[in-house]
Amino acid sequence: MNKQRERRKKQHLHSMNVSGSGFSSGSVSEFILLGFPCSREIQLMLFMVFSIIYLLTLMGNGAIICAVCWDQHLHTPMYILLGNFAFLEIWYVNSTVPNTLVNFLSETKSISFTGCFLQLYFFFSMGSTECFFLSAMAFDRYFAICHPLHYAIVMTGQHCFNLVVSCWACGFLWYLVPVILISQLPFCGPNVIDHFVCDSGPLLTLSCAPAPMSKLTSYTLSSLVILLSFLFILISYALVLLAVLQLPSASSRQKAFSTCGSHLAVVLLFYGTIMVMHVSPGSSHSTLMPKIMTLFYAMVTPLFNPLIYSLRNKEMKSALWKVLEEFKISLNIFGNRSRSVE
Repeated sequence: MNKQRERRKKQHLHSMNVSGSGFSSGSVSEFILLGFPCSREIQLMLFMVFSIIYLLTLMGNGAIICAVCWDQHLHTPMYILLGNFAFLEIWYVNSTVPNTLVNFLSETKSISFTGCFLQLYFFFSMGSTECFFLSAMAFDRYFAICHPLHYAIVMTGQHCFNLVVSCWACGFLWYLVPVILISQLPFCGPNVIDHFVCDSGPLLTLSCAPAPMSKLTSYTLSSLVILLSFLFILISYALVLLAVLQLPSASSRQKAFSTCGSHLAVVLLFYGTIMVMHVSPGSSHSTLMPKIMTLFYAMVTPLFNPLIYSLRNKEMKSALWKVLEEFKISLNIFGNRSRSVE
């Protein structure tokens, strides 16, 4: 049975490749995302693992959003940025994981031309937005610790709102030009992408015509947003570290280190993998390495972020317990109403 499925899959891929193998056969209307080629049993096991990670990510980041919205004590710039960051992580995983889960159960593993480029745009836009938000969070911590007397004057509600809007706008505009340029390239065949997401590298490789300008634009913009934001974050936290070491109170130093430590853990987790993929790409990468790196910053990082922020932050832990208590109360009220109706 498994051999028959593998044979049908190979026949389908072969027919798709043949249909787009020549310049005269017309343009490609869909792509094949190979994902993780393996036996059906392992595919089902990966489907279960990815599903659990996906649900835990939605629940963890959703809990942070609820805590920030419901707890008045968290209506400060730091937690407003954190709430937006958690909201971003939910959409970040939604840009890739649902389609990956469908492909685990699919025989064809196809994605339409439009769907592929929409995924490319949202995936890279969410990644760029994450870079901007991490920079904004680093700037917020720098200003709060290094300039505490001016913090309340500068980081007003309006300024915080402008900062949040700027992060979202810049993130979604940053990679728009490369996506448009790549989408205008001729794709005659083959149409098989050895990845589980529509990435710019494989798409540029599949183009029928050389595209040095598209490749240069894509690489330059990816490198700029990653390196500049990472450099900005490192400088901000270096200044924060110097300021924290000069604090007279040991409890103040501990609180500052705890808050900044969680931010730095997220930064290193995210940038450590994304820089390997998009700042130093090359032919030395195996076909498996890009998938592992992408898995790490597209799925593992959004999963760990709520754990890092909640476990290292007393205020967030307290707010999350309140959310859990409110949820239990709501369930009890709903259960009592259901029994009274019966």
